[in-house]
Amino acid sequence: MSVLLIAGSPTEHSRSATLLDGVAERLHAAVDDRRLRVERLRIRDLSPQALLLADWGHASVVRAIEQVASARALVIATPVYKAAYSGVLKVFLDLLPQTALKGKAVLPIATGGSPHHMLALDYALRPVLQSLGERHILPGVYASDAQIPKDEAGDYQIGGEIAQRLDDATHTLLQEGLRLSAVPVSRPVPFSQALYSV
Repeated sequence: MSVLLIAGSPTEHSRSATLLDGVAERLHAAVDDRRLRVERLRIRDLSPQALLLADWGHASVVRAIEQVASARALVIATPVYKAAYSGVLKVFLDLLPQTALKGKAVLPIATGGSPHHMLALDYALRPVLQSLGERHILPGVYASDAQIPKDEAGDYQIGGEIAQRLDDATHTLLQEGLRLSAVPVSRPVPFSQALYSV
């Protein structure tokens, strides 16, 4: 069983990618890798020409569509521009078959300049996801830029409120979307730290 994390930002380091990383960390912490495989798809890494020309036969597009087909659930992250999801995500979703999301759980995640763009998840992205055959779209997570500030090193950091919402969303994805119970992943313990009795 696998979850595909789709990064819909045109830039490599973005707030939406940071949220996607947060979901990945929570999935890895909750479920053993043998029970759940977490894969990534960065749309910006696909051939731009193939995307714009709708070249379904291009190797990068074929592989991306195969990743979507084989995943049991998708987490789709996008920045919001002018009350809509990113153009690169739009171009990619247009390439998917009409029933590409049928039977899959989808968790949408978005970031935007202000709280006023929060409804873009429900009014712009959700209808497109539903048109691709998906009826089980989980409640999304939206964060404003102020909720994902940069630290002194220039890296984005997830604020406390958003961290809690990611916890809840990941839990819902596992419980409702994948029907998996979270089992904390055990980490190897060095022999010198092992407790034992004789």
